Amino acid sequence: MSLPPQTATDHKSAPLTDQRNAECRYVSLNRDAMRKALRQQLADDALYRMLIEERPHQFAESLVFVAESTIRRQRDIIAAIESVIAMPAYQQRVLAYAPEAAQFIPKAHGVFFGYDFHLSPRGSQLIEINSDAGGALLNAILVRAQTACYEPGAINVTVAANPEQLFMTMFVEEWHAERGQQPLHSIAIVDENPQAQFMLPEFLLFKKLFEQNHINTVICDPSELDYRDGMLWHGDMPIDLVYNRLTDFGLEAEPLNLLRQAYLDKAVVITPHPRAHALYADKRNLAILTDETALLDIGVAAETRALLLEGIAHTTCVHKDDAERLWANRKQLFFKPAKGYGSKAVYRGESITKRVFNEILQGNYVAQTLVRPTEQQLKVENEIVDLKLDLRQYVYKGQTQLTSARLYQGQTTNFRTPGSGFAGVVVV
Repeated sequence: MSLPPQTATDHKSAPLTDQRNAECRYVSLNRDAMRKALRQQLADDALYRMLIEERPHQFAESLVFVAESTIRRQRDIIAAIESVIAMPAYQQRVLAYAPEAAQFIPKAHGVFFGYDFHLSPRGSQLIEINSDAGGALLNAILVRAQTACYEPGAINVTVAANPEQLFMTMFVEEWHAERGQQPLHSIAIVDENPQAQFMLPEFLLFKKLFEQNHINTVICDPSELDYRDGMLWHGDMPIDLVYNRLTDFGLEAEPLNLLRQAYLDKAVVITPHPRAHALYADKRNLAILTDETALLDIGVAAETRALLLEGIAHTTCVHKDDAERLWANRKQLFFKPAKGYGSKAVYRGESITKRVFNEILQGNYVAQTLVRPTEQQLKVENEIVDLKLDLRQYVYKGQTQLTSARLYQGQTTNFRTPGSGFAGVVVV
């Protein structure tokens, strides 16, 4: 089959009116072929039904073509951010408003950082960093299923030959950082009420992956864990490592007391951990990374400063003293809670009411310059739908492991409308 020539680009000169046509191209896939490929990969009817029937918009039925220059630019921005995060002066600043558990310094780095980008006429713009970005394993499976819909050699997807093994190696590396060459016997995948979570299928896939590597694995709520005799337990099984999918990033709530204490006592390895979120993902950090005066004070080099200021959506912390200015400029702003996740309690300024704005002033929010996502039409079930796009880079220790796209409708990603979901990225 022939592929369309249009690709996502990262050139500053693209006029806004051309963005819709020049930046991105989605390619619809044969739904039946993709689902057949998924069923073969999963080899588990219950998991297949959970992914495809119960979550029909988890996977977009399309591929996204992205220019190599766009990916290079995003990796340059990531490298610049990572270099600043490593600086003691930066860490001192962000840890000043971090929770107590983040003051503890583990040896593990933290798995699955997600760098999320919008594509704008100015080029790629980072809108946020997540410290426990979900979807990496789902995307690894999706890419193979989507590319299976094409003739061999028809497309070239830039992805590791065996991403599952890459992810497994990452978890083992986290363990070895804390425990040396001791064998890793057990992992608990921990989230609040995991059976009710939208990402439960990914938890099950990770459980399979860990068990295939001879590691006993449970998926559990933190209330199912006990800390006794200097060890963390799930029933009668001692837990070596916790794959943390909780959204209480500082482990601050009372139900997490035992888990937090086990972590601080070095009785269990947790990844990602509170310090990872504090250094990378608290949205107040973006206000430092987009403040030239702050970057100068920290000692960031001129070239790196320029890349950060150009490549990250400008962000400021919301203060009551700025209420008049923020309200006047609200249509160009996006308001996000500092410790937010998954688009919870975020507001586009052009649609907020005065009441909501007053609540934002009382809360712990940041205001970010609105970077509108790329938009394009896609044919879904014989109907044309308008979809928005962002790109996510899954990163470990500064190295990108996998690139994915998220297609969605509405204000934020939701994966609950036709055509939406994770999409494989083809770099051209």
